[in-house]
Amino acid sequence: MMAYKSINFRNLPFGFCHFLLTILNSRRIEKCVTITYFFNKAPHTMPDPIERAADIIASAKRAVALTGAGISVASGIPPFRGKGGLWEKIDPMKVAHIDAFLDDPETVWNVLIKEMKTVLDKARPNPGHTGLADLERLGILGTVITQNVDGLHQKAGNSDVIEFHGSFAWQRCLDCNRRIETSRVDLAQIPPHCRCGGILRPDCVFFGEMIPPEALDRSQHMSATCEVMMVIGTSAMVQPAAGMPFIAKDNGAFIIEINPEPTPLTSRISNLPLLGGAESIMPRLLQAVRQRLASP
Repeated sequence: MMAYKSINFRNLPFGFCHFLLTILNSRRIEKCVTITYFFNKAPHTMPDPIERAADIIASAKRAVALTGAGISVASGIPPFRGKGGLWEKIDPMKVAHIDAFLDDPETVWNVLIKEMKTVLDKARPNPGHTGLADLERLGILGTVITQNVDGLHQKAGNSDVIEFHGSFAWQRCLDCNRRIETSRVDLAQIPPHCRCGGILRPDCVFFGEMIPPEALDRSQHMSATCEVMMVIGTSAMVQPAAGMPFIAKDNGAFIIEINPEPTPLTSRISNLPLLGGAESIMPRLLQAVRQRLASP
């Protein structure tokens, strides 16, 4: 097997370097020890990660974003899992399982859903959300695959959002399946009822329910066909959503990760981790992308 001790790419764009690395990896060249990039700079210096990410994104024709609870924290929505998460305070099996809701909808509404409605009624998209909407308007980002149920990607302006776990922004009648926006639900009666008399439930996936098959199928397809996947605000540990970055990577996509701290993805498949909150990273990244698109 051929061994490479050093490969130097002088004055070559990062995209070409990534392309060549993909070829090397596909040929299982395992002894490639060091690769030094020369982006019109001194040897052994690496470009700013935001600038590198902008190079990749600006040249992409099919980009996809996978988002989790972390992108919405700056909008005032606490995460469900992890330190300080909602599931540290209440047992999800008692208030977020479909059997619990069907057995006692009043308790689930009082303990969980009513509080979530209050939070979501006040929540607004932050720069992380609006940055993704701007990337769609620029013709770069095609689809957002989200594990969130807050509806903030749509509020920000994204038109193709795959909601893996459904949406809390809508309620659905258990009897007639009529949908009504959560913000319009009257809490004078708990649990609230549809005009037909049926009980309203969030149009999201409870524990004990299946991920919508169409959401899973489309997510897998978009992941397998994208050139770039941006993983934002999630450690991608909950299946089946956690499999999307691996599907993308296996099909040659470049993985850009935006998280406040390293995750299991960082050392396993992320090509370019950007450490920080999406609300601070995305405006800088978007500005750099626009500069590249504006250049002749």
